[in-house]
Amino acid sequence: MLRRLVLTAAASVAALTALAPAASGAAGAPAGPVAAGSVASPLTRLAPLPLPLLEESPDSFTVTVAGSGVTRADGSFKLECGPVGGTHPRAKAACDRLTELADSDQDPFAPVAKDQMCTMQYGGDATARVTGIWQGRNVDATFNRKNGCEIARWKMMEPILPAPAGS
Repeated sequence: MLRRLVLTAAASVAALTALAPAASGAAGAPAGPVAAGSVASPLTRLAPLPLPLLEESPDSFTVTVAGSGVTRADGSFKLECGPVGGTHPRAKAACDRLTELADSDQDPFAPVAKDQMCTMQYGGDATARVTGIWQGRNVDATFNRKNGCEIARWKMMEPILPAPAGS
């Protein structure tokens, strides 16, 4: 998910060329933009030039899971998105899910609000920690399944986090 700011070199140079004589106070220099049909600098005839001025760094995480009841899902995995990579067992699906959450303006790493009422159900011993960079910001989030709110939060993060055995 790279975002680039593209500048048109010809337009930028033309604007600077028009402003430079007035700013320098050069005698006899035209005070406004170059008139149509007049001789202009060869730089004003340049094609648009894309310049990668602002690029977001790719999303990159360490996902550590314990107690999920799925032996191959427990452990520590690297996950990279943009491009997809790392050791996460479902890297493509995990990156796709993170894109969905970003596009819907949800913060999957936000904790459950302290005043949130949650059902008193127990979803198992599974725990997880996700650290890294998402959408250009640092994240350090922990997950568990100790009540209804935490179970829902965990499910929102599947397949970044594994579906625990028996769920």
